[in-house]
Amino acid sequence: MSTAGKVIKCKAAVLWELKKPFSIEEVEVAPPKAHEVRIKMVATGICRSDDHVVNGFLVTRLPVILGHEAAGIVESVGEGVTTVRPGDKVIPLFVPQCGKCNICKHPEANLFMRLSYTLLFTCRGKPIRHFLGTSTFSQYTVVDEMSVAKIHADSPLEKVCLIGCGFSTGYGSAVKVAKVTQGSTCAVFGLGGVGLSVIMGCKAAGAARIIAVDINKDKFARAKQVGATECINPQDYEKPIEEVLREVSGGGVDFSFEVIGRLDTMMSALLCCQEAYGVSIIVGVPPNAQNISMNPMLLLTGRTWKGAVFGGFKSKESVPKLVTDFMAKKFPLDQLITHVLPFEKINEGFDLLRSGKSVRTILTF
Repeated sequence: MSTAGKVIKCKAAVLWELKKPFSIEEVEVAPPKAHEVRIKMVATGICRSDDHVVNGFLVTRLPVILGHEAAGIVESVGEGVTTVRPGDKVIPLFVPQCGKCNICKHPEANLFMRLSYTLLFTCRGKPIRHFLGTSTFSQYTVVDEMSVAKIHADSPLEKVCLIGCGFSTGYGSAVKVAKVTQGSTCAVFGLGGVGLSVIMGCKAAGAARIIAVDINKDKFARAKQVGATECINPQDYEKPIEEVLREVSGGGVDFSFEVIGRLDTMMSALLCCQEAYGVSIIVGVPPNAQNISMNPMLLLTGRTWKGAVFGGFKSKESVPKLVTDFMAKKFPLDQLITHVLPFEKINEGFDLLRSGKSVRTILTF
C-alpha cells in the first residue's frame, strides 16, 4: 500500500534537552509539499557537529532531530520535483545548491543557506525542529529538492553516506579549498573522520610529507594507513606544537588544516605555516560566540588563512561525482568506518565518539 501523500509514523532520535541522551520516539513525518522530497533513511553517520549541538557549542532550538550525514531511498516527491523520483538512491545535502543565487553561480563558492526550514515532524503532539534541512536521525525525513542529490544506483549506502559530510568536508578542504600542490608539506590537526579525509586529499594531491597531529596516539596507525607520513603528539614536547612543526618542516609547512574546532589549535595551525606563503584552512567548527585575537602581521607577511564548509564542493553537482569516483575505487571509505550499529543504539554511538574510540560510527535503519 502506497504511503505517498500520507503522514508516516516512524522512529526518530529526538533531542529534548541539551547534554542529555537522545530519546527514541515515534514521530509523524508530513508528506512532501511542492519541491520537497521524502526519503527513507538507510544509513547515517555520527558526526562531531551533531555532538556540538548536544553540548551547546552549536546553538539550535529544541526539541530537534539532528543528523546530516546520510544516504537513503526516495519514498515520495512533492509537486514540481524533477531531479529525483521514488526509488532513487540519494544523499541529503546539509549545504543546499539552488543553482540560481550569486553564491551558487560563483565558481569558488558553495555556502548557500536558507533562512528557515519547514517544521515537518510532530512528536507527542509537539512540533519537532529540523536540523540543517536534513534531520537524518529519523527513519523518514523530508528535504527540499535543492538539498538532495541522486547517486549511483549500485552504491552501498552504508558507506557512501560519509560523502554527505565527513569525507567530502575533509577531502575537499585539501584538493579544492587549499589546492594542495605536488611535493608539498602538510600538517593536519585532528585525526577523526574528517581529519583522515583531509590526509586522503593531501595524498591524492601529491603532497610529499603529511604530518598528522593528535594527542590520541591510538589514531596514528590509521592515519598512516590513509597516507600520513609521520605522526606527532603535542604532549610529547615542552615547546608549542607550532614551533615543533616549523622545526621539523624546515621553516614552516606549506599547508595546514585545523580539523578539531578549538581556537588554540586554529592559531597553532596558522602559526606552523611558512610565513611567506603558507596556507592554513579552518575545517573544524568553532565553539559558538568565541573569537580569536591575533596580530595582523601574521597575515601581512604572506600567509593565507581560509575556511570552508563541505570542502568547498557545490553539493548537488559534486556529490554524485564523488560517489561515482568511490565506485571506481579512486578513494576508500572503509578505513573511516570503525563501528556499525543499529539506529536504536545511537547513544552508544555518541559515547564511542566522545571517548575517542571511534572514527566514524554508521547507524543503520
